[in-house]
Amino acid sequence: MASIDELQQLASQIRRDIVRMVHACQSGHPGGSLGCTDFFTALYFEVMDRKPGFDMDGTGEDLFFLSNGHISPVFYSTLARSGYFPVAELASFRKLNSRLQGHPTTHEGLPGVRVASGSLGQGLSVAIGAALAKKMNGDDHLVWTLHGDGELQEGQIWEAAMFAPHNKVDNLIATVDWNGQQIDGPTAKVLSLGDLRAKWEAFGWAVLEMEGNEMSEVVRTLMQAKANAGKGVPQVILMRTAMGKGVDFMEGTHEWHGIAPNDQQLASALSQLAETLGDY
Repeated sequence: MASIDELQQLASQIRRDIVRMVHACQSGHPGGSLGCTDFFTALYFEVMDRKPGFDMDGTGEDLFFLSNGHISPVFYSTLARSGYFPVAELASFRKLNSRLQGHPTTHEGLPGVRVASGSLGQGLSVAIGAALAKKMNGDDHLVWTLHGDGELQEGQIWEAAMFAPHNKVDNLIATVDWNGQQIDGPTAKVLSLGDLRAKWEAFGWAVLEMEGNEMSEVVRTLMQAKANAGKGVPQVILMRTAMGKGVDFMEGTHEWHGIAPNDQQLASALSQLAETLGDY
């Protein structure tokens, strides 16, 4: 088991990877990636039951599906740092013929990626299918998925949200990155999400909430959800985060949803993030 301090050190290195990757190609989505770093670190290094190596079927282990695929920098860094492919490959992010495309895809065969997720709204449906397959195969492992809060404006999400409780998909744990920001501005101005807890509960889900940038709370809540699985209902975690967490000039604004830092901004960002495992 990793300590909270060790997880925080990992998260700092992953945040360094994110800003360096996006800066190097002058393209990508640093804001949501930085905000979700603590979640990815806790999930992959402490909570999720993973087997060594990678096979697409994922039999006998937990599965994770990234629905808001634009935050690929944090996903790729987490996968590399947890041993799915060489850390040095992060330098190829968004380069021609790279396996690390701007949005995760499957035809390059990148270990750890089980579904393409460039188009928002589809990940919950995919995760439900995987969870049902595990039930049919007698596999008692869990399926985890992550969504952006702006992504909840997609109708397919709510079709899937109706389906899962009706079919008692209780080996599914969805998480919503509830940062209140999307590409065009605050969600409250673009299209208000209303009372998210009440909505998910009305659809028949068990709802947990957590501060997504407090590592101890993230670990505790994910472990609680894991312990609560198998009780007849799917679960969703509403995760409050700050977009751009860890870099002061990026925090809390939609402006860093999808732009890259320049050289001076990169230097400032890296000065705020401890190098704990060594840069690629």
